[in-house]
Amino acid sequence: MAKDIIHEQVKNALVKDGWTITHDPYRLKFEEFNLAVDLSAERQIAAERDGDKIIVEIKSFSGQSFVKDLQQAMGQYLMYVAFLQATAPEYQVYLGLSQRSYDRFFQQKAVLFLKKRYSLELLIVDIEQEEVVTWIK
Repeated sequence: MAKDIIHEQVKNALVKDGWTITHDPYRLKFEEFNLAVDLSAERQIAAERDGDKIIVEIKSFSGQSFVKDLQQAMGQYLMYVAFLQATAPEYQVYLGLSQRSYDRFFQQKAVLFLKKRYSLELLIVDIEQEEVVTWIK
């Protein structure tokens, strides 16, 4: 499985943000499907026994067509959300992308519509600084 070109930067940003990478990749099995999601991570919360758990599908959106890249990313994201709700509901699924991609593409009305319609959760990363910019729920 080929990793996205921003995989390591997103991973490093999560570690800087206090997350522990638990799987790289995260193997997701559902019925006949065996899938590999880019990352899983956990972060302990001081007063809780169980911390936050996330799954991150990383996309650079650097292909020839943003629309095709978005179609693929949305398909993967929605599939992971559905399968994890059935098998590991403690995980929250995020689409990880660069600040540059977010600024360039994710302000478009069609993308905002899809984000709202499908409750798309985003992890925005400054790729150069390898830092989490924001979480969008």
